[in-house]
Amino acid sequence: MTETSSTRPADSEARAPGRSRLRRLMRFIPLVAPVLLWAVPCWVLLHAGQHWPLPVALVGTVLFVLGLIGMPLAMMRGHGRRQQDRAAIIGDALLGAGWVLFTWSVLLGVLLRLALTVAGVGGSQDRARIVTWAVLGVTAALLAWGYAEARRVPRVRRLDVRLPRLGPGLDGLRVALITDTHYGPLDRVRWSARVCETVNTLEADLVCHTGDIADGTAERRRAQAVPLGTVRATRARVYVTGNHEYYSEAQGWVDLMGELGWEPLRNRHLLLERGGDTLVVAGVDDVTAESSGLAGHRAHLAGALDGADPDLPVLLLAHQPKFVDRAAAAGIDLQLSGHTHGGQIWPFHHLVGIDQPALAGLSRHGARTLLYTSRGTGFWGPPFRVFAPSEITLLVLRSPHPATAP
Repeated sequence: MTETSSTRPADSEARAPGRSRLRRLMRFIPLVAPVLLWAVPCWVLLHAGQHWPLPVALVGTVLFVLGLIGMPLAMMRGHGRRQQDRAAIIGDALLGAGWVLFTWSVLLGVLLRLALTVAGVGGSQDRARIVTWAVLGVTAALLAWGYAEARRVPRVRRLDVRLPRLGPGLDGLRVALITDTHYGPLDRVRWSARVCETVNTLEADLVCHTGDIADGTAERRRAQAVPLGTVRATRARVYVTGNHEYYSEAQGWVDLMGELGWEPLRNRHLLLERGGDTLVVAGVDDVTAESSGLAGHRAHLAGALDGADPDLPVLLLAHQPKFVDRAAAAGIDLQLSGHTHGGQIWPFHHLVGIDQPALAGLSRHGARTLLYTSRGTGFWGPPFRVFAPSEITLLVLRSPHPATAP
């Protein structure tokens, strides 16, 4: 568990301008990224001293140009107003493949070539061609592995979480967390059913979904979401919206989850009682809700806690980890979040870290608040997970004073 307490405000203020500059630079990424993603590998693999025969160089260059043109076009047709699933699948796959190819073209293009030069292996052309084949081999292997990782049912990650204010009657409470299922263009009805079957084997008291159910409206992705209705919990099933719901008629998802037997915690809470002790389970809309224009949708922590006894421990569902600043200020005991996907495709986690205070796992914020950030159950966009495995999480809540057997 990492400590991220805000006990040094001067340091935080000193870092703020740098973080702000990075965020401003990120605005230009959509314009520059496609060119870099395809131009850099094209140069490293074909034109950096390999001296390939003209047909090879020409065909290879044409393929990279097609990727540069085709990826943005497919992404726009797939994720824009047209919402064409086939185009989305093509665009997403090209985006993931381009990112992996770019990453390893840079790393192996520099490090491997340097190592070969120091070792005195071959001439410059030989070293350039070795780099090309190494990059292609590593990329192919990572994409195959990453695709299998993305499409499999996530492994269960289990951990105990000690909450100092948790009463002994609630010691051992089992909380299952799924998030970022991202039902989308690739039909995953069977995957969805198998995920729910896995959740049911955990025999959880409370099952939570912290948003980003799907990419698309509830009507469009209903078949993939319906298996969520089979999830079992001894006490409650609760859900909060993620940012992707607000791209796809969020109220429809709130209504569908209610229909499937889940309790949407839209800036409200419920009480979970066991053994004479009580846990407040609260939830807030995603932080993007207010800008969505949907009436009544916003992240309102005070509303979520309205009427709750301040002496009771609070478990809060909030889609994005960065909501933890507000949670810590309010003295929340444990916040559950998703959103980051653990970076999904390495080394994208460096960019995620610019926007979010935690990437994955358990972290402490302030004097009391713990944050658990899931790497997510599904995947967004590119059907790959590289060095960022998906998860279904089982958190067992522990009291500092567990009940003793009679």
